[in-house]
Amino acid sequence: MIALPDPQEVRRFQVRIVELLGLYFDESKFGNLARILHNRLLSRGGTYTQYIESLSDAPANDEIGSLARELTVTETYFLRNIEQFKAYAAVALPQRAAAAGNGQCIRILSAGCASGDEAYSLAIAAREYFPALAENISITAVDVNPAMLQKAARAHYTNWSLRECPDELKARWFKSDGDTFILNDAIRRMVKFEARNLTHDDADFWQPLRFDIVFCRNVLMYFNGEQMQAAVRRIARAMAPGGYLFLGHAETLRAISNDFHLCHSHETFYYQRKDQLASPAPVPIPMGSPVQAGWQPASTKLDTGWITAIQEASERIHALIPQESNEAIKRPALASRPVANLHRALEFLHNEQFDLTLEQIRDLPIEQANAPDVLLLKAVSLSHSGALAQAEAVCRELLLRDALSAGAHYILALCSEGAGDVEGAIEHDQAAIYLDPGFAMPRFHIGLLARKRGDRQSAHRDLSEALVLLQKEDASRVLLFGGGFKREALIDLCRAELTALGESA
Repeated sequence: MIALPDPQEVRRFQVRIVELLGLYFDESKFGNLARILHNRLLSRGGTYTQYIESLSDAPANDEIGSLARELTVTETYFLRNIEQFKAYAAVALPQRAAAAGNGQCIRILSAGCASGDEAYSLAIAAREYFPALAENISITAVDVNPAMLQKAARAHYTNWSLRECPDELKARWFKSDGDTFILNDAIRRMVKFEARNLTHDDADFWQPLRFDIVFCRNVLMYFNGEQMQAAVRRIARAMAPGGYLFLGHAETLRAISNDFHLCHSHETFYYQRKDQLASPAPVPIPMGSPVQAGWQPASTKLDTGWITAIQEASERIHALIPQESNEAIKRPALASRPVANLHRALEFLHNEQFDLTLEQIRDLPIEQANAPDVLLLKAVSLSHSGALAQAEAVCRELLLRDALSAGAHYILALCSEGAGDVEGAIEHDQAAIYLDPGFAMPRFHIGLLARKRGDRQSAHRDLSEALVLLQKEDASRVLLFGGGFKREALIDLCRAELTALGESA
């Protein structure tokens, strides 16, 4: 009888999995890792140390494939998240076809393709929408799991895999064989499958400008922050300018990459590669740390945490001065150089003295005044003081520097509502929520807009979610976006809106 592995052995196993497969599992998943490690040893024998040391990424090492099958979720189906396929067919394909020109190949990557459902869905959508273009479409599908790739190449599927596929598409592109549906050869020929690990930087595969459209859905969530950023850099480098990137519905590029614009159509979010890649790369995210925006306080209490947050922001803005290194900033000889006084600016904001906040910003050197943090503070102050057109202009400028700023989208939602553009306000709130699901204020705002429209179901859902988020929202973001209200007041207001919804039922 083989005993369960001890915590040190599980941690060594975790590190090896990161190295070989790029899959990151935090300590909350150690119980599952221990179970998998124990089961693999039961089937192979030896000791835990011998097993872990035997793992390698050599082609002959079939054990990596076995681990990939156990460690990754392979559940998928045709036309999963149909909104993304609609945006792909209606926006991405025609635009990339126009950019490529007559007769040029449109190159598509399905990363983390599992059993091929996604890659074949891309081929079917292309055949349905652009039959004359289909012969010029090349789809490369990659996955780390060899068993899934074998299933994909076979192209035999159950009715469960086709549960979201309309009957007319099923009849057109599949042949029934008992309980199995066999995919049409014309679709199969459009897709080429490869075993590939997205954490490996293969220069031959990730050639510059290789792909026009990339689907990489529910893959990045398995990586730690550093691997995530490295994978996205490779994808961005291998994409043509103006190419489209589709992620899983719960995945965003916020704080991961500045190489893409956020797009929204067909009730879904996706990305378009910028004309030029950003440089330098974003600062790596610490392993296991949640992504947070804006000023990050050391405490959740407003009367102490926001002061620490202000100081951190001041230091970050001061470090943006290009002529000086971080070491030079510390030298006493430079003590007289002006530093961004965000401490005073945010103190004025806290006291709702927005004119004085703006005055502090106007006095900053140009290098500091144009930093994203300062532009966001300026937009917030302008919006609170009623200068909505100016606030909108600053937000547009901020989005040129940080296209994935959830705060900028939230302020734009307020500006749009003030201008009478409710649909525009909803769209910007949705963008802010997508980019930062933990951001309470856009959820609160979109709930209020739903109540005004008479959509009680949506209002109750969004306000209930906002109530939960407000109770754990960063104190600094309550200060910055709360419109002068403290956390307790915002929570009471949210509860009052929910009570009013119940009373009007």
